[in-house]
Parts: sequence; structure tokens; C-alpha cells
Amino acid sequence: MNHSIYSADRSTHLKVVVVALVAAIVVAGVGITARLGADDGVQTARVIKAGKPVVLTSSGASVVR
Repeated sequence: MNHSIYSADRSTHLKVVVVALVAAIVVAGVGITARLGADDGVQTARVIKAGKPVVLTSSGASVVR
């Protein structure tokens, strides 16, 4: 068995290309499926309202300058 890609024959190179192509198609298919499954077609806006203002007059922390 030859472990070098440089001295591999034509069929070995073809096998590597086919495996890489199949893996890329599987990854793209999983990504598209996950994206389409998460999208229900309805967009909702999330509104965050501010609460009461907080005033900090003194903290017990020491100041290092």
C-alpha cells in the first residue's frame, strides 16, 4: 500500500476527489436542512424596554490609580 499522495495512481486520486465531493455535498445538505428547519417564515421583533434609572453614589470598592 502506498501512503504518499504524490506517487498515487489515477484511481486513488479519483477516489479522494469523489470522497471530498460527497463530504462537501453532505455538509451543505445538513446546513441547508438545519437552516430551513429553523425558519418558520414569521419574523418577530423583540423589544427590550429600559427599567428605572439607577444612581450609584458610593461603592465599597477600592480605587487603584
